[in-house]
Order: sequence, then C-alpha cells, then structure tokens
Amino acid sequence: MEFSAQQIAAVLGGKLIGNANATVRDVAPIESAQPQHLAFITEEKYLPFLATTKAGVVLVTKSLISNEQLSTLNSQLSIILVDNARGAMGQLLTMVSKAMNPPRKGTEQPCFISEGVTIPEDAYIGAFAYIGKNVRLGAGVQIYPNVFIGDNVTIGDGTILYAGAKVYAHSVIGKQCILHAGVVIGSDGFGFEPDAQGVNQKIPQIGNVIIEDDVEVGANTTIDRAMMGSTIVHKNAKIDNLVQVAHNVEVGESTFLCAQVGIAGSTKIGKHCILTGQVGAAGHIEIADNCIFGAQAGISGSVRKPGMYIGSPAIDASIFRRAAVGFKQLPDIMKRLNELEKK
Repeated sequence: MEFSAQQIAAVLGGKLIGNANATVRDVAPIESAQPQHLAFITEEKYLPFLATTKAGVVLVTKSLISNEQLSTLNSQLSIILVDNARGAMGQLLTMVSKAMNPPRKGTEQPCFISEGVTIPEDAYIGAFAYIGKNVRLGAGVQIYPNVFIGDNVTIGDGTILYAGAKVYAHSVIGKQCILHAGVVIGSDGFGFEPDAQGVNQKIPQIGNVIIEDDVEVGANTTIDRAMMGSTIVHKNAKIDNLVQVAHNVEVGESTFLCAQVGIAGSTKIGKHCILTGQVGAAGHIEIADNCIFGAQAGISGSVRKPGMYIGSPAIDASIFRRAAVGFKQLPDIMKRLNELEKK
C-alpha cells in the first residue's frame, strides 16, 4: 500500500511543508529511514536528523520546531506538522492495520456451537472453536481457531478472541475488547484452606469475571474468577502479556498492567495507574488513582496518595533515589566506620 504526503496530511489534518508528491509504503525510525519510509519525531533531541534523514515523509510534533528551523530544511523533504506526532502515527497505523486485516465473516468447520446459540451474520467463528450453552455473542465478534467459550458467557460487539483464548463459564466481556492468544479468563481463584489434619482443601470459586469495554489483554495472561462476586477489569484498561490478576481484584479504568505483573486477591487498583514490568501487589490492599510503580516494585500495603513509587517495599521514588545513592556508598561508609572503631 502506498500513500502520498498530501494524502497523509489530509487524513491527519496536518500542515504539509515541502514535497507534496513524496510517497511512502512503510514506517521506520527517523535515523534509519529510507525514501519509502514514513518516520516521526516527538522529542527535540531527534530534530537534528531532519538535516540528514532519507525518509520520504516525516511527522513532527509542531511545538518542537520553529518557522526559522523549517526554512533551513531541504525543500525535497516532506514534513507534516501535527499536534502529536506519536498519536498521528498511531492513527495511521490503525487505518493500515484495518486495511491489511479486515474483519472475517462466517463459521469455519469443524467447530462446536451449542444448540440455541445465535451467531450474528457479521461474526467470525474459526475452526475447532467451542461455544457453550446460552452464550451471547455481539455483532461482529471475531472468534479465532481453538477458542473455548464456556456456558453462559456474554461477549460484546466487535470483540476479538485470538487463537487459543479460553473463557470460562459466566464471564462477561464488553465491546471492542481484544483477548490475545492463550489468554485465560475466569479460571479458579487460588483459594485453599488447611483442615484439622493440615491438608489443603479447595474453596470453590463461584464468582465470575467482568471485563468492561475497550480492554486489551495480552498473550498468556490469566484473570481469575472471584470466590464470590466478580473480578472486574474496568473500561479501557490495558493488560500486557504474562500478567496474573487474582480473584476479586478490581483494575481501574485506563490502568496499564505491564508484562509479568502479579496482583494478589481482592486488591483494588485505581484509575490511570501504571504498574511496570514485574511489579507485585499484595492482596487485600487499595491503590489510589494516578499511581506509577517502577519495575519490580513490591506493593506490600495500601497506597493512598498519587505519585511514583519504586522499590520493594515500594516507597516514594524521590526517597528511593536518595536511598539508592546511599546504598552505593555503603561499602565506603562501612570501611570508614571500621577504621574509626579500630582507632
């Protein structure tokens, strides 16, 4: 697929400067782009590449560059000024992705669909899929091969379940969600209680999982059903690969859980939070809105105040950084202390 600079500017509502006839068919970083590539700049440190890049078209966040700088550029370079170059690139890639991977339709065979389940005309059911009793599928759902959908599951309009996803009984999944390969929704929560003889006895997990609209769940992530009530992932939350969300957890609206995050049972995470790679959260705690946790942070107790936290146990990032400086100096401090004690 090939697009001209003029077409791209029209789609994005950006200001085109330079060669309107330049065409691109791929994307690349500004420093390595060739004439067939579209590149973008969102940070001032990349502006010097405008003097040397071979990119066919470059999206630039307009607040980064002055009119004086623009006047010095090669007239053959095509620049499109937009409010947010990264967001504009995302908009373009979304359009291209939809063109390259249009929604599928129809039911492939073999697959198993329980009697009485209605398949919308514009839905897709891939080969070897299993759809249980009383399942309700919204318009345009995409069920890829080897997906399992248990009894009494509801899946909203436009939701995509990629190959091998498993959705246990009674789960509710909203509209325009994406479940990647190997996702498991509604598996039993990790609930056991030792009896008088010390034998671990399973506590039945009779709740469900509710995933609201516009949630994306990465490959091989698991979200456990509640013991009672519901495990809830609120709308627009984004969950990366290999994440564990335990029973009765609540994930707030527009929150990010990055790779290998683990959330223990009954913890409530607020809105617009970011838990970066390998963060672990203890159970039965609450995390305020607008909190960010650095990689491998250990959240051992409730966090009431928005902010950035690092370390295990997680503490305010500014305190952690000062402590880290002290930790690096600790060998010298110990040496000096030992010398003082000898004296």
